[in-house]
Amino acid sequence: TRCFWRTKNAELHPKNTIPTVKHGGGNIMLWGCFSAKGPGRLIRVKERINGAMYREILSENLLPSARALKMKRGWVFQHDNDPKHTTRATKEWLCKKHFKILEWPSQSPDLNPIENLCRELKVRVAITGSHKRARKRLIRVKTNNTSQRHKQNELN
Repeated sequence: TRCFWRTKNAELHPKNTIPTVKHGGGNIMLWGCFSAKGPGRLIRVKERINGAMYREILSENLLPSARALKMKRGWVFQHDNDPKHTTRATKEWLCKKHFKILEWPSQSPDLNPIENLCRELKVRVAITGSHKRARKRLIRVKTNNTSQRHKQNELN
């Protein structure tokens, strides 16, 4: 244990504190998917997601990802129990599209593989030491993956 001598009421003086930045100094919101066959689309979400936007993201990205990965019928979709994922409209949309949903308990992030992937991403970003550089690299990787996928789709 270390002891420090300060004048009375000086504990919050800037010279006696260590500045920190919460959330690593910035963040970006991403939506992505993956399967045993490989990664699907990864997109940047620029605004707060509601149920309608979530269904739009699924429609524009999950279904094309499943097709690009040549997923056959019978694959099972897993998402967490976030309210926008479990609204009546979203459940009806998923049912209409014939999605098979993996049922699992809420508050169980350890059961969701995307949580492990997100943690790995955060660790790698932290190791780089520069969140801006890591963000640019992530967006570049996303762009490269998307353009490679489009080129591959054009060839098929």
